[in-house]
Amino acid sequence: MLDLPLLVTIFFGISRRNPISGLLTGGAIGVFQDALTHLPIGINGIAKTIVGYGASSLGVKIDVENAGARLLVTLVFCVAHKVIYFIIARDMVNLIVHWNWPHELWAAFVNAIVGVFLFFALDRFKQRT
Repeated sequence: MLDLPLLVTIFFGISRRNPISGLLTGGAIGVFQDALTHLPIGINGIAKTIVGYGASSLGVKIDVENAGARLLVTLVFCVAHKVIYFIIARDMVNLIVHWNWPHELWAAFVNAIVGVFLFFALDRFKQRT
């Protein structure tokens, strides 16, 4: 239920505010996560690449330094990641996956709450320019 690689992808995407950097970070984290599972390599890679690009593009446009904005951004990108992952797994890889709206929304909400606290903890290590 808790997807820490996704939360790290979203954090680096919104904090770096560079779409290319977010794209590459999301792709690297996703492919590394795929390498540790028994699933085909690239499913998480593609989904996290899209989320990393979206998070970094959105980080340029809005201020994501307060907790409310971080909660909403993380919630939206967690749901988006699940939808993208479902479409890729079902249509491109032909895996049998089941969609359960209440479970996916609850998981996104839990990830968003944990993400807010994780983002504040990771902010301490962020370099200020």
